[in-house]
Amino acid sequence: MSDPITFATASPRHGLPFLFAGQIQKEFFVNEAHALVDALLHPAIEGVDITPPSAPVEGECWLIGDTPTGAWEDHAGKLAAYQAGGWIFAPPRDGLRVLDRATGQEVLYRDGWQRPVTPSEPTGGATVDAEARAAISELIEVLIVSGILAQG
Repeated sequence: MSDPITFATASPRHGLPFLFAGQIQKEFFVNEAHALVDALLHPAIEGVDITPPSAPVEGECWLIGDTPTGAWEDHAGKLAAYQAGGWIFAPPRDGLRVLDRATGQEVLYRDGWQRPVTPSEPTGGATVDAEARAAISELIEVLIVSGILAQG
């Protein structure tokens, strides 16, 4: 017979709390885990800010900026999801992608939050190639519509 698996108190990747036999108030731990899964499963943020909104709506999620204040203090760079009348915080892991509803852009976490910069459309030059410029402009537009680049 193999040895039983011994779990820590939370999952290693997202810190989802585990239950233990005889644990008091199991519903608190289950509800916390479900709230974190709800925020992380298909994350979409309202935008990036350092101050919590004054009247958040249930399910609202934000990316906390570099110098947070108020209820977000000490949670820079984390996702803040408003659930059950309070904020829950999820630290990002490499590979996490969120949709920024404010810009329509997808943001990637890889050793910090990464946003591709939208290039300028080509201008100037001694020789103007209208077809090349049109193709570059179309590529930029496709990347914007795909959520890879932000609208200029």
